[in-house]
Amino acid sequence: MEGIEDVWSALGGDPSLVFRVSVVSRSGALDARLPVRESARACVAACALAAAELGARRAGLAEVPGVRVDDGAVAAAFTSERHLRVDGREPVSFAPLSRLWRTADGWVRTHANYPHHREQLLGALKVPQDVAAVESVLAERSAPEVEETVYAAGGLAVALRTPEQWAASAQGGAVARLPLVERGRLDASPARVFPSVSSSSASPLPPMGGVRVLDLTRVIAGPVATRTLALLGADVLRVDPPGLPELADQQADTGFGKRSATLDLTADRETFEALLGAADVVVTGYRPGALDRFGLSPEALAGRRPGLVVAQLSAWGAQGPWAGRRGFDSLVQVATGIAVLEGTAGRPGALPAQALDHGTGYLLAAGVLRALTEQSYEGGSRYVRLALARTAAWLTTGLRPDEAGAADDAGDTAYAGPEPWLAERDSRLGRLRYALPPVSFTGGPADWVRPPGPWGADAARWT
Repeated sequence: MEGIEDVWSALGGDPSLVFRVSVVSRSGALDARLPVRESARACVAACALAAAELGARRAGLAEVPGVRVDDGAVAAAFTSERHLRVDGREPVSFAPLSRLWRTADGWVRTHANYPHHREQLLGALKVPQDVAAVESVLAERSAPEVEETVYAAGGLAVALRTPEQWAASAQGGAVARLPLVERGRLDASPARVFPSVSSSSASPLPPMGGVRVLDLTRVIAGPVATRTLALLGADVLRVDPPGLPELADQQADTGFGKRSATLDLTADRETFEALLGAADVVVTGYRPGALDRFGLSPEALAGRRPGLVVAQLSAWGAQGPWAGRRGFDSLVQVATGIAVLEGTAGRPGALPAQALDHGTGYLLAAGVLRALTEQSYEGGSRYVRLALARTAAWLTTGLRPDEAGAADDAGDTAYAGPEPWLAERDSRLGRLRYALPPVSFTGGPADWVRPPGPWGADAARWT
């Protein structure tokens, strides 16, 4: 129970509500040296509990519905991008230049899934788009040198570090000083009054019904958070720059329940301000400070839209020398020592899922849900802030195996695979196979109302 209690405490939740959670434990799910299963379970449990709490608050129920977390459902959801099929086609996960490479003194991890990151990597190394050429150049250079050279060119590369090396670094120290979930008030705006939603004592849902979420996130963690809020009834509109398309398979995997539009924040400022003026929640997934020039800092947003909840996600946190750097789950695993801890025979390893992305996504959704609940009592515009590197610190130092669950009412069962938690449906993208949501509580939704559509195909307006 310790892991769920810790996460719920970080979210500011009532400790007594943790006992509303029950767990179906399945050995072998998300198997790793680190307690990945336990951390994933805790993140999903906290999200489900926050949803049940908000639903009960909105329906005026005296008791929060029970939450049930199944390790099998969690494992399937945390690897959702692997289970996706579009008309039977398997997804493309990592591009050829997104991988670990040997260097003269160790290892370096690059990320080049997006075309602009690939070009920046190749430009920094001064090599053509050829795996053998990149391998040859990197073998002659030191990992720290490659890291700095590639980042200076706008690309993405991280040298392998041990947990001790990361802890001793300036960025590791800055991250360690952060709470798992940063949260607070921005002003003294009045208590939130939710739009009315139809509900009954047996079904206090939807927790997010009538709530508008402006989704300014990309890749996995942020879209997982907003995908979860959409599951819970929110009207989620994802907005991207028109010249920066999302990878098609990522859009299909994380686009459930949402609409997707493109908008130039400079040229279409009037449209954006109209969206903001009617939004209840803004979720951002760009590196700290990147959106400030558009007036999108939490303080500026709350100044224009009092009562707003602003949720921010980054790779490395908002403090320290790496605060302004881009990052991805795979890079954070390498930088923070996770790859060393999960490695074998002198070769770096990886977690069984992009667990930093998925776990942080569910924590971010939970933070939004708890902020809305707190607003309904106390008012105030709110901010919630998380970082993949801080989630990594919690995974490596804050948990022990088999201590993240609550009462297990079904005993431990071996995990036999994801099939029971996969579903199929038609969409504008084709016939989809996908992982069902792991967030489960009495009276809660079992699936998204709408499947994903093509990236940028919807109008930039609220329904």
